[in-house]
Amino acid sequence: MDRYAVIGNPIAHSKSPLIHGLFAQQTGEQLSYEALLAPLNDFTGTLRTFLQEGLGVNVTVPFKEQAWALADSRTPAAELAGAVNTLKRQADGRLLGDNTDGKGLVRDIEHNAGFTLAGKRILLLGAGGAARGVIQPLLAAGPAQLCVANRTVEKAEQLAMLFKDEGPISAAGFDWLEESVDLIINATSASLDGRLPAIEPTLIQPGHTWCYDMMYASEATVFNRWAAAQGAARCIDGLGMLVEQAAEAFALWRGVRPDTGPVLAVLRQGS
Repeated sequence: MDRYAVIGNPIAHSKSPLIHGLFAQQTGEQLSYEALLAPLNDFTGTLRTFLQEGLGVNVTVPFKEQAWALADSRTPAAELAGAVNTLKRQADGRLLGDNTDGKGLVRDIEHNAGFTLAGKRILLLGAGGAARGVIQPLLAAGPAQLCVANRTVEKAEQLAMLFKDEGPISAAGFDWLEESVDLIINATSASLDGRLPAIEPTLIQPGHTWCYDMMYASEATVFNRWAAAQGAARCIDGLGMLVEQAAEAFALWRGVRPDTGPVLAVLRQGS
């Protein structure tokens, strides 16, 4: 049976084995999928050992940058993202690296939530790896403007410079932001610690602005609770992004893209 895995540290919480197991059932693909805990100092060894037999892996924190370096070739999305979350062992043994996070985010926003990104003013909070991984697909969707905001504005400016040829992108610090936007995406790690990015409530136009937190939990994230209190038109968590990025990886490996709707419904019931 064809073997696949997700590698991370920590990894016990991962929903990826469940997701890919449901994808395999739905599509009739014969495969196994497991979660592998890699030592923080030996991701390479864990990866190489698994790929002696395995055909592909997903990579999660904190190893995405190492996976990028180990890939023999990369998709344009992965090249720009500076991180790889999907590796495929090709027929010649070489590793192809992709980053499906941005495609998963865009598809969740547009297909699942029904929000059209073209022509919209988007605010992306954070300038770390999570933000960098989604900028190119967001710009490819044709927004009127994508502003990357970060507590340390220099980091946001570096990303804006890196992606300036991809579309209309700008940078700002949290304290510079006042005018409302159409969509706010939280790509900071603040929700993990129960904290809020230090942004003004005036960024949310009640009944109009949508808010999306790339984190997810069984309860609404602190960012989405805050956004709802400001009158956001809709608040969405990152569970759909998780399922959609997994479907992109599955399609890269198997050549068939599963229907994500039923799988997302199972996860929502379980949460």
